[in-house]
Amino acid sequence: MISFDFRGRAAVVTGAGGGMGLEIARKILDAGGSLLAIDVKPRPAELPQSERCLYAQGDLTDEAFVGKAVDDAARQFGRIDYLANVAGVLWFGRDASLLTMDLGLWDQVFQINLKSMVHTARAVVPHMRKQGGGAMVHFSTVQCLRGDSIPQDAYAASKAGVGAISKSLAMQLAKEGIRSNTIFPGLTLTPMQARWNTAEKVSAVGEYIPMGRVGKPQELADAALFLLSDGASYITGIDLIVDGGILLKY
Repeated sequence: MISFDFRGRAAVVTGAGGGMGLEIARKILDAGGSLLAIDVKPRPAELPQSERCLYAQGDLTDEAFVGKAVDDAARQFGRIDYLANVAGVLWFGRDASLLTMDLGLWDQVFQINLKSMVHTARAVVPHMRKQGGGAMVHFSTVQCLRGDSIPQDAYAASKAGVGAISKSLAMQLAKEGIRSNTIFPGLTLTPMQARWNTAEKVSAVGEYIPMGRVGKPQELADAALFLLSDGASYITGIDLIVDGGILLKY
């Protein structure tokens, strides 16, 4: 059983309305931390109504909304220590080859998957600087490392940008005690993968993965909490692949 101690610390988690973001949010609360959870979806029942848990429902592409939510949380908690950028979209059937897809959709995917990360970083870094440090973890995807026979080019390109921005932040902020790392998840059973709507489909997908199964949101959350925690205090600018070995096939 992995355990973390986030008592006296405060985190911002995007995409906390479900999937990996929700698991990260729950684990931070369970570890004693305070939380600002952000998502366009309504507050999930799994996140309690308490002084340690704020929920901001809104659009991460709205810089003013993000800034206000973070500043309000900093006032309530007295600090912001962590940021987990988990929010993102993968629109099967619409996000396709860049040669043919609607470029308006391309721009929208980039706004949600990449520019929202700019908004959150710009909002939290001043608070981290005030207290002399902090840590960020950003979620990309192994798809941008390997390609796909059925392309989702806006998703892959925007998620590749996540890793690039994370490294830039790591270099810019290292001497200020602010760390930035990226997680590259493989196939994971989250609401984003609603197409796997039967146990048989989940099992079939798992057969393609060297470890023989798809990932669990909790496993990605544990990786994120490690990178945020003091246990990773000398780690910044890395790409952590959490994929059950799928990249071993290429």
